Amino acid sequence: MLTGLRIAGLGVIAEAGLEPGPGMTVVTGETGAGKTMIVTGLGLLLGGRVETTLIRMGSARLVVEGRFARVEAVREALDDLGAELDADGPDGSPELLASRQVQASGRSRALLGGVQVPLATLGEVMGELAAIHGQSEQVRLGTPERQREVLDRAGGPALAERLRRYRAAFAERRAVQAEVDALVASARERAREQAMLRFGLDEIGAVGPRPGEDAALAAEAHRLQAVDDLRLSAQRANHALSGASDGDPDDPGASGLVGQARKAVEGLADRDAAASGLVEAARAAVAQVNDFAAAVAGYLADLEADPVRLEAIAARRAELQGLTRKYGENVDAVIAWADAARARLDALAGGEDRLADLTRRREALSAELSELAAAITADRTAAAARLAGAVDAELAALAMPQARLRFELTPLNALGPHGAESVQIVFAAHPDSPVAPLARVASGGELSRVRLALEVVLAQDDPGHTFVFDEVDAGVGGAVGLEIGRRLARLAKASQVIVVTHLAQVAAFADRHYVVAKSSDGAVTTADVAEVAGEARVAEIARMMGGLSDSEAGLGHARDLLAAAGGG
Repeated sequence: MLTGLRIAGLGVIAEAGLEPGPGMTVVTGETGAGKTMIVTGLGLLLGGRVETTLIRMGSARLVVEGRFARVEAVREALDDLGAELDADGPDGSPELLASRQVQASGRSRALLGGVQVPLATLGEVMGELAAIHGQSEQVRLGTPERQREVLDRAGGPALAERLRRYRAAFAERRAVQAEVDALVASARERAREQAMLRFGLDEIGAVGPRPGEDAALAAEAHRLQAVDDLRLSAQRANHALSGASDGDPDDPGASGLVGQARKAVEGLADRDAAASGLVEAARAAVAQVNDFAAAVAGYLADLEADPVRLEAIAARRAELQGLTRKYGENVDAVIAWADAARARLDALAGGEDRLADLTRRREALSAELSELAAAITADRTAAAARLAGAVDAELAALAMPQARLRFELTPLNALGPHGAESVQIVFAAHPDSPVAPLARVASGGELSRVRLALEVVLAQDDPGHTFVFDEVDAGVGGAVGLEIGRRLARLAKASQVIVVTHLAQVAAFADRHYVVAKSSDGAVTTADVAEVAGEARVAEIARMMGGLSDSEAGLGHARDLLAAAGGG
């Protein structure tokens, strides 16, 4: 429920405030006084967009603030946003402060409970608390989308839950079908890739490379090709270590010389204990030199020319190079390519399994959607009968006793995002007229009454909401206006109703009455908003009835109207 509204810098309003009550609040004033700015301000709180041309001349920005009580319906969303509620409202419930600011530069800010939020979020949250029904809503009522929404709203929570499940399943099936289409479209490309990968793996498998094999073969080939040079160097090393091969004592080599050194230090140790440490060093040196000499001799013995092996190595290296030209810079890279190719083949084979899984899921979703669609159709059919009967009764009270409103459900060729049928409201104002699409046959006044009748019926299942009606009485007057006022008052027993009206017959039913008055100093026009009661309200009703606010007869008629409406 809206408990307070403050507007600053919007159109002709410099600053104004309203405090609507829990029942019916009306806003009246002369044509052009700025009544619609009240609705525009409320629209901004509901996430509506605004042109900077609506910012009051001379103002740097416009500001709209609204206080809302009884916000339990959006409490979870507010908690998720981190919004804070203010002190208790007039009925003891916490209040939400919603604010909208628009700079002359075009920048806009929206706040909920002190937290800045995107405009879309503002609209989503506030849309759960209030709704504006103006001339644009009359236009929307002529669209199939809005007509379906009206019927679904009448279906209650059960239909709403089925529609939620249906939309979720429909969206999933659409996503599944898109993936199926993508897999089918890429089947030829997958087959081509699989053939290429298998060819490569077969070619690599036939050669059977081993990790590091190319590097090992290159080293072995280099050794075999340089065997003569290697043997000469090894012979020199062997001679230096072991001496002459014929045992020439003048050429003992390193082994002989170290042996001689060991004998000499052993003789020293026999005569001088201080030389005993040299004996151990000499013996270690002899062992090391002998080991070194044995290793060189073994290496020399293995150095043999092997042209057959060299030829085999060359053939193997040619096979490996055939792979490295295609699959990697070396054998290790070729083996890595093969591992990746096997993993890719598994993934491509998994695509076929995925396609089968998706096909099964699509069929299951189709069956679920068919079942839900049948239940939705049944719910809509029942809701259509109930709602049409209740609206006909309301239209009869609004001076249209012979009007008929019906909901036509036309089966679709295939299940759509909202069910198995399209919804259309058809209407006839007279019994001798065939029903036809509402937007085509209803006049402006008839459309206003149809919209009001729908809201009155639907609001019975949606208590506590705030309804804002802008010119709901357009195109009507007299006794019909009185019935519109009576219906709005009845709606206000369960919900808060705010009405911008030009009809005294409607205004007379209000629990609170605000008047927008325009003044000008010759340069700047300003609109002020003030609550009227008592004789001031009688004078406003008289003005609305024909501008006779200074006439005793006019004031008397106004008092009679207020008394008849229960507002006197």
